[in-house]
Amino acid sequence: MNLKHLHYFWVAARAGGVVRAGEQLHTTPQTLSSQIKLLQERLGRQLFRKRGRQLELTDDGRVALRYADEIFGLAGELEARLRERRAEGPRTLELRVGVADAVPKSVAVHLLEPALQLAEPVHLVCHEWKFADLLAELALHRLDLVIANEPISRRVSVKAFNHELGRSPMSFFCAPALRERLSGPFPACLNDAPMLVQGAGTPVRQQFDAWLARQGLAPRIVGEFDDSALMNAFGRAGRGIFMAATVLEAEIEAGFGVQVIGRSTELEEEFFAITVERRIRHPAVVAITTSARSELFA
Repeated sequence: MNLKHLHYFWVAARAGGVVRAGEQLHTTPQTLSSQIKLLQERLGRQLFRKRGRQLELTDDGRVALRYADEIFGLAGELEARLRERRAEGPRTLELRVGVADAVPKSVAVHLLEPALQLAEPVHLVCHEWKFADLLAELALHRLDLVIANEPISRRVSVKAFNHELGRSPMSFFCAPALRERLSGPFPACLNDAPMLVQGAGTPVRQQFDAWLARQGLAPRIVGEFDDSALMNAFGRAGRGIFMAATVLEAEIEAGFGVQVIGRSTELEEEFFAITVERRIRHPAVVAITTSARSELFA
């Protein structure tokens, strides 16, 4: 059996189709389909069947997927073990982290910093990507940890575990010149005021929209951002009010020259460490989770 063909089948099965798998493997759906077809011919079994425009696993496909999970799970463990031992002299611990692009960069830095303070040297490899794509990399054992501001859903076909790091209320900021033009106390001052907000798909944005409805407020949304640092930069330029986690309050005020105009404990941003281990064993990940719970979000 050609294990490359089996790997293509495994990624396609986990991703839910050849199009998404092709994006993860940086190859075309046509190439994937032809390689999976060769695997099916070698095994003499159909592993997928079409249901409308979708592919679903056959009974033989589900059997093959269970074995492929074990094969590539062991391969990932082997790679990780040998990577830890490859350096001569003092042992260097490698930490491969995926940071979801919706996580504020400042929060990611605070969360990762304890890993670099361990007694043994740590080699940090950090990737920023879409949450779903990072979960696919985690399933392939190419990452040790994913940091996200939302938990992995039970509907996602990736065997991984959520480890809550903590949560923070939200603070509202704006440039001093804009603050002078706002009328009334917080939160009434948001009404008809220019507002910079997180992207529509983020959990905190969904909370914010519901909160506005409950408060009867209607700010003017002048910008939506996936990148919090870019949103903060527009806020510094006086383009609108913006919100961020309260744990970053002092840092944002000092770094962007803005003022806090109010806070809401009804709005919270949560942060999670997601791993394939139910019980965390990686020393650097242990340091990250322990510090987050006892210090950053305490």
